[in-house]
Amino acid sequence: MHDAGGTPVILWFRKDLRLGDNRALAHAVATGRPVLPLYIREPDNGPLGRAQSWWLHHSLAALTRSLERLGSRLLLRSGPPRAVLSTLIAETGATEVLWNRRYDPGGIESDSALKAALRADGVTAHSFPGQLLHEPARMKTGTGGFYRVYTPFWRAFESSGEPEEPLGAPTALPAPDVWPNTETLDDWRLLPTKPDWAAEFRKVWTPGEAGAQRRLQDFIKAGLQGYAVGRDFPAEPHVSMLSPHLALGEISPAQIWHATRGLADRVPAQDLTTFRKELVWREFSYHLLFHFPELARRNFSGKFSGFPWRSDPEGLRRWQRGETGYPIVDAGMRQLWQTGWMHNRVRMIVASFLIKDLLVDWREGERWFRDTLVDADPASNAASWQWVAGSGADAAPFFRIFNPVGQGEKFDPEGVYVRRFVPELARLGARYIHRPFEAPAAILSEAGIVLGNTYPRPIIDHKMARERALAAFRGLGGSGAG
Repeated sequence: MHDAGGTPVILWFRKDLRLGDNRALAHAVATGRPVLPLYIREPDNGPLGRAQSWWLHHSLAALTRSLERLGSRLLLRSGPPRAVLSTLIAETGATEVLWNRRYDPGGIESDSALKAALRADGVTAHSFPGQLLHEPARMKTGTGGFYRVYTPFWRAFESSGEPEEPLGAPTALPAPDVWPNTETLDDWRLLPTKPDWAAEFRKVWTPGEAGAQRRLQDFIKAGLQGYAVGRDFPAEPHVSMLSPHLALGEISPAQIWHATRGLADRVPAQDLTTFRKELVWREFSYHLLFHFPELARRNFSGKFSGFPWRSDPEGLRRWQRGETGYPIVDAGMRQLWQTGWMHNRVRMIVASFLIKDLLVDWREGERWFRDTLVDADPASNAASWQWVAGSGADAAPFFRIFNPVGQGEKFDPEGVYVRRFVPELARLGARYIHRPFEAPAAILSEAGIVLGNTYPRPIIDHKMARERALAAFRGLGGSGAG
């Protein structure tokens, strides 16, 4: 594979911001030629929202440092990939471009056209797997279709053998004699300035490959045992918090999968399987997005196309701000705002509240999460919102309507999570922490709470909202039983 001419190879980083288990990188090193690592700020296929832009800045800074340790650099360029690559090829004489595949519709469309254009220009273009454990085009049902139900997908996945071993990171990267020009990360202005709404993020997160590996090891040590049950309790430590690292590819799913092997002697099988099923839910979400590219825009189930969604700008605003008057909902929305992340059980609760209590279109929620989550992901975000709405593949039935008070009392019984993110309720005892609107005046007064002033009254009566939602669903010809 060695090329005596020494023309450089362009290694195009996208959502694979790591050196370990990076097939395109391994292939670039194997050519023996100088490698030009490149990240393109694309107009259409970049971070999904502002929170993820914050993450991207720090992730690219971390990748730059890692490449410099190998005697290399990261080139930054802005513009449509075809134009950027053509310019760089003209500047450097590169004859080969390598990248790892994307599986979102915009990414696939862009990459397919680009590969054809580069080849027409006489440039070699190679793409490699790595963002997923499976290739969506290859995973088929017995009849040759795609999976619409998770359990058979999981079974097929499980029976297809262990994922391939992750590749190690290279120890050096051949550099060109002359480096082309690069833009600077600061010029991209990915970080918020005034106000710096991401100020709390850095207390919670360490973007980059090293941060991802540390998070994985911490989870295996302290969070994996007890995961099957503990993952539903937002005040407990049984969450991996690997999702943002996965979203930008600072860690590969194969690396996570393999790190959980050989643990059977100290971690119950139920905990391991439950965690792996969460990893494979991400795979299932990409499987759906690959076969149904409009997942974020269109109901997967056509039955929902006539659903009578309500326009409720004030309700939507109160939900976004965590001012609904239902403590578990408000705690989740404020955790999202403060940290760019929300506990998975609470994501289901807040989504159910927006969709079913307020009858606001799930696409409004998907849009908000896309902008405010550091782990914003085109597949998981859309598939999960449709799952809660009942309009998705293998979805929870619409008539499964979460009671925000009951959910809070079941999964945050002492109110630890609520007190952390809704401090104005901190002095309220466990009995009323999820239903302050039922607390006697003396207890509210003692806790320093004035309903409608220091903490809002509920913006809607849940019982009434539930009946209204079921009536709307019955109007579609759906069953109200459940």
